[in-house]
Amino acid sequence: MTWLVWRQHRKQALFALLGLAALAAFMVPTGLQMHDAFRRAGLDDCLPAAARVESVRVSPDPEQPPDAVHACQELADQFTGRYGSLGVAGVLLWFLPLLAGMFWGAPLVAREVEHGTHRLVWTQGVSRRRWALVKLGGLVGGGVVLAAACYALLVTWWRAPLDQATGQRFLSPGASFDLEGLVPVGYTLFALALGVFAGVLTRRTLPAMAVTLVGFLAARLAVELLARPRFLAPLRRTFPVLGDMTSNKLTGDWVVRAGVYGADGARLRGGVFGNFSYANCPEPPTSVAAAPTTASPCMAEFGPGAYNLELFHPAGRYWLFQGIETALFVALAVLLLLAAVHWVRRRIA
Repeated sequence: MTWLVWRQHRKQALFALLGLAALAAFMVPTGLQMHDAFRRAGLDDCLPAAARVESVRVSPDPEQPPDAVHACQELADQFTGRYGSLGVAGVLLWFLPLLAGMFWGAPLVAREVEHGTHRLVWTQGVSRRRWALVKLGGLVGGGVVLAAACYALLVTWWRAPLDQATGQRFLSPGASFDLEGLVPVGYTLFALALGVFAGVLTRRTLPAMAVTLVGFLAARLAVELLARPRFLAPLRRTFPVLGDMTSNKLTGDWVVRAGVYGADGARLRGGVFGNFSYANCPEPPTSVAAAPTTASPCMAEFGPGAYNLELFHPAGRYWLFQGIETALFVALAVLLLLAAVHWVRRRIA
């Protein structure tokens, strides 16, 4: 049975290996270049220290040399400006798990039933359960998970300098959270299981591929936009409206909501999910004889007691969120595979 499964799917395995080789041929040279430029710019020394500073001034004094955080931010901006386009191009990798579900999972059972070849196997002393388990959990499932793990390791290494330079590993350009770490393996396993389940239900390859496409996109977007920000309760951070202090984006924290709030707690300006809408009113003059400033009109707009508020997930939660989301998609995949095995045993003639 194992030899039969290998002969049936060896072309798909070859295409997967060629895809990984092509990905490595692009990422290894460009990754080495980015890592070398990152090190030569001194970012590996300044970023860890800069990330520990919670708040910085909006605009440093042009007459004074920039402090360590702003100097490091300038180097990071230069690095991002040079290599950021590579990171944005990486968003295309968002769809790789979907391809596994459509071209590996959907035909896995649907093509057998469509062509009637499953009956030949079942008449050779192979039970339906063994047939399903070998196909779903043996070479095909294990091979897909192994390929996804290799891909995740490669992309995580490749994007590491960009993640550190942007300070936004949760939400950096190219949606790095969805491309790195543990979650690509969970996405791939879910896409495979969804494709298999769709194939068992529809018993046709093309409809199964269509169901996989719609179901995968719906699940991914629902988790990314609705569930992920609520995996844990966000923390609160406030800044006075009067002054020029704001949060340091190099910390890597994920700000899910930011804005200006009045003394009564009502939101005066800002939105949700990363809307960095702060208010910074200049300090009033220390001398009575000083010229009038815009501090009074600015404060009049927001009223006494107004403050800047951020709801955020600290950067230290990154791997915890990765684990939660991976576990969620793996659990969904297991349920779909169990349902598919049950359907094969009970419903397919």
